[in-house]
Amino acid sequence: MKKSFSILTLVFIFIFSSCSNSDDINLKPIEDESVTIVNTFPNLSFSRPLDLQSPNDGTNRIFVVEQRGTIKVFENDTEVTESRTFFDMSGNIASSDELGLLGLAFHPNFESNGYFYVCYTPSSDLSVVSRFKTMDNDPNMADPSSETLLLQIPQPYTNHNGGQLGFGPDGYLYIASGDGGSGGDPDGNAQNLGNLLGAILRIDVDNTGNGLNYAIPNDNPFVDTENARPEIYAYGLRNPWRFSFDVRNGNLWTGDVGQGEKEEINIIESGGNYGWNILEGTSCYNAMDCDDSGTITPVFEYDHSNNDRSVTGGYVYRGSLNPSLVGYYIYGDFISGRIWALDNVSGSMASNKLLFETSLPIASFGTDQENELYICSFDGNIYKIVEQSLP
Repeated sequence: MKKSFSILTLVFIFIFSSCSNSDDINLKPIEDESVTIVNTFPNLSFSRPLDLQSPNDGTNRIFVVEQRGTIKVFENDTEVTESRTFFDMSGNIASSDELGLLGLAFHPNFESNGYFYVCYTPSSDLSVVSRFKTMDNDPNMADPSSETLLLQIPQPYTNHNGGQLGFGPDGYLYIASGDGGSGGDPDGNAQNLGNLLGAILRIDVDNTGNGLNYAIPNDNPFVDTENARPEIYAYGLRNPWRFSFDVRNGNLWTGDVGQGEKEEINIIESGGNYGWNILEGTSCYNAMDCDDSGTITPVFEYDHSNNDRSVTGGYVYRGSLNPSLVGYYIYGDFISGRIWALDNVSGSMASNKLLFETSLPIASFGTDQENELYICSFDGNIYKIVEQSLP
């Protein structure tokens, strides 16, 4: 989903994930016997779920994004027996390879204004960020005629589209944008402030300016930099697949998918350069020109020695059901299905512990209104980490 794999490899992964079921998955904890993984909504199934969001409006609803263009909504109850189609964009989306409906975010005032935001690919050479709203008489149904176009990002290749959306504690909308694809960033997009690729973007959706349907926050780091796109908040990223804010301190965490050797976890800072394609993790990628001055070191990196090949960014756990995990950054790998807990420290490489080895193609993590953590898997299920009482 996020790596520079061939179409044949992606087809294989899809066939594998379509045929797997929860009985085939090794859910045995590795280092912490007090936690396990459960299929949270056993009566529901999804097609390639890659995002899970809560509107935080007090309704305790869960929204699941499916890559081919639909958003499902249902009550957050393990015994729920059916979901409803909140939005169906499948007729207007290119969804092969790494294309599709890639991200969803609810406005902080969603309860009163009904606004939500999506990132999708209407064609193989374009990513779009748009605002929609719910139907006036039905909060479980989107109004397809309500689209307000915010951003269009040309995509030179079909992979590395990013697509995660999220509102920060500052009320601004953050957008993850990959480097444009292919392999090795052949066009040097991630180090080029003149385009919107290979970056985390930040825009103000509550105001407009300069003929746009959004405004640029005054404190965005490159607003006064000549020839730089003022939407850029941080850059030097390859494919920041899934980011999240720590609800306790506001830190912005992201997993950045590596090329052929390293996967990395970053805490994103305003104006930060995270090194790609000069560096892959902490290693020199472009050996002819490896000046790493001014770049920010990952909080953690791992190699591909255990079939770990495509990091899926997660969340700093702030729920109540798993006391032993509070404060840890929980993340996984799409290919190996392994899940880790990373010490929430910054400034140097953090310590990391393996929680689970699974066969799950882990596409995303998400949280509900109580900050409990969920796992979106391409086997069609939504899982949850649960701490058990031990004698």
